[in-house]
Amino acid sequence: MTSLFSEAHDFSVQELHVINAAPPAGDPLNDLAFRIAAGALHDSAERSDAPKCYPDTRVAVQGEIYSWIVHGDADPAQKMAKIKWVTGPAGTGKSAIMQSVADTCKQDGVLAVTFFFASYASPDRRQKTAFIPTLAYQLAQHLPVLKDPVAQAIQDNPLLFKKTLRVQMEALILTPLRQVAVESKVPGVVLVDGVDECEAEQYFDSHVSPVSPRAGESIKRTKDQDQMEILEVLRKAALEPAFPFRIVIASRPERVFREFFNKKSQNSSFAPPLILDERYNPNADIVFFLQAEFGEIRRRYNLSPSWPSPEILATLLDQASGQFIYAATVIRYITTSRHGNPQTLLDWVLKVKPTSPGTNPFSHLDAFYTHILMSTPNPRLAVKWLWAIKGEAPSSFYRLFRPR
Repeated sequence: MTSLFSEAHDFSVQELHVINAAPPAGDPLNDLAFRIAAGALHDSAERSDAPKCYPDTRVAVQGEIYSWIVHGDADPAQKMAKIKWVTGPAGTGKSAIMQSVADTCKQDGVLAVTFFFASYASPDRRQKTAFIPTLAYQLAQHLPVLKDPVAQAIQDNPLLFKKTLRVQMEALILTPLRQVAVESKVPGVVLVDGVDECEAEQYFDSHVSPVSPRAGESIKRTKDQDQMEILEVLRKAALEPAFPFRIVIASRPERVFREFFNKKSQNSSFAPPLILDERYNPNADIVFFLQAEFGEIRRRYNLSPSWPSPEILATLLDQASGQFIYAATVIRYITTSRHGNPQTLLDWVLKVKPTSPGTNPFSHLDAFYTHILMSTPNPRLAVKWLWAIKGEAPSSFYRLFRPR
C-alpha cells in the first residue's frame, strides 16, 4: 500500500482493486508469422501474376517431378534419395514449372511447403533470413500438431531467429517433427525455387579482430556462401529420419550447385537431377504457346486467321533458341504495348537483330530487351530505375530525389 501511495495523507481506502495493465506475453506463433517471407509462398498475393506453365505445356517435366514427389524414384537404388535438383539456364521455365507443380500438389491434397526466391522481389525473398521461419510456419499450418513444439522452441530461445540456418532448422522443424512422429506415408514436398537468386546477407563486426581490425566493419560474404548454407541445411533435413518430406530445389546450373550436387560422398541423398534440355522438347511447347496466344490476339483484334504466317512462327521459334522466356516476352510486348497495333508490334519484333548473334541462345532476347529500353522516352532514366528496383542504383541516382 505504501508503495502505491507514497507520502499520501488525509484519505482512506475502503476497497482496492489492482488491475495489471501490462501487455500479456506475446504468442510465439505470432512472432513466427511476423518473421516469414509471405511473398515467397506459391499462392501469395505478391506472386499473383507469377509465371506458370501454359495449359498442356511442360507436361512431361511436370509429370516427372510430381511422380517423384508422390512415388519416389523407380530405381530401387534411389529409393532413399529425398532431394531432386531441377536445373536449366535462365528462361527455360524453372519457376513456371515449380509454380505449376505447387498448384497441382495443392489441388491433389499433397502437402507442399514452398519458398520462391527472387532477386527482383521484396527483400525477404532476396536473402536467407526468412527462409527457415517461412518453412516452419507453413509446416505448422499444414500439421497443427507441430504448433505447440514450434511455439515452445521460440519461447525457450528468444534469439532463435538470429541464429544460423542449421540451428533454426533443428529447433523449428526437426526437433518438433521428432516429438510428434508425423505419418511418413503421407506424401509431402518442400519446393524451393530460385536459390541461385539468393543474395548475400552482410553482417557487421562489433569487435576488433585480426580479420576485422576496425570495429563496425562489414564482414563481406558472397552469395555462394549463403546459397551453400541453404543447400546444406536442406540436406541435413533430408538425412533426418523424422523428416518425411521430399525436397525439390530449382536453380540455374551455377558452380556452387554443380559442385554440391556432384559430390560423390553425398550422392545417396540425391535423386538424379532433372535437366531442362532438348529431351523435354521445349520447341513443341513454345510453338503450342505461340499459336494459342496469337489465336487469342486475332480474336481480340479481329485479325486475319492467317496472321501470323507459318514462316513468322518458324522465325520466332528459331530466335527463341529453346528459351520459353523469349516467346513469353514477345507476347507480353504485343499485348501490353501502347505504341502500335499487334501487326506493327510484331513487325518491330522481327526487325530486332542481335549485334553479335554467335552461339549465345539469349542474343535475340538481349537485343529485344535493348530495343524495349531504347524505345522509352528516357532510356537512361529507365535503366537507372531498373538499378533502383534491384537495389544497385549508383548514389547519384538517389541524390536526384533528395529535398533541396
